[in-house]
Amino acid sequence: MTRPSFRQQVLRAREDAILASVNRLLAEKGFDSMTIDEVAADVGIAKASLYKHFASKEELAAAAMVQVLDRALAFLAVQADANASALERVRAAARWTMQVQLAGEMPSLPAQNSALRSALVADRAYTDKLMELSEVLGGWIVEAQKSGQLNPKLPSEVILYTLFGRACDPVLGLLKSSGNYPDERIVEMMMSTCFDGLAGGTAPGRARTAVVRASTPLGRPSP
Repeated sequence: MTRPSFRQQVLRAREDAILASVNRLLAEKGFDSMTIDEVAADVGIAKASLYKHFASKEELAAAAMVQVLDRALAFLAVQADANASALERVRAAARWTMQVQLAGEMPSLPAQNSALRSALVADRAYTDKLMELSEVLGGWIVEAQKSGQLNPKLPSEVILYTLFGRACDPVLGLLKSSGNYPDERIVEMMMSTCFDGLAGGTAPGRARTAVVRASTPLGRPSP
């Protein structure tokens, strides 16, 4: 394999810096508020130099989203090789997306009728990677539903879209900005609301009765 030239390495490093800046600005401000001038200034290059890499703001955002999807697919590949249940893999994916968002590296999902969404739908690399990601996660979700680890009454796509929503949940940012909780505590609380729900647990007395009945033949109370 031919080693990239020094110039190619410099260009690649600059592109990575540009996309890292775009991801952060998309997470902080959203697509509509982000400007090309801000990206160029954040990277420390002239706007004309930026346009040598990306022709428009839409192309910039699409490339940034593709980079995030590449990171997500790499993470899922590691999880696929792990000796873990389907639910554990799904939970690991959800946790990772929340951690990435709290680090300011997860762009917000585009609105249904936004210019960004139109640009993304027209970007073949983005749609292909999103489909690949959805197929992997969707397969784990169905597997977890069949084993009873996730609610089998819910359509699998509802669970999938819920996980996508959690990746850009504004509650994470609100909790972080409050300064009341460290990042890992925020992740744990959001994981609980996602997978355990908001309902209270079984009352202690009832829980003890259920355990006793389950441990005796035919559910009869022990003498």
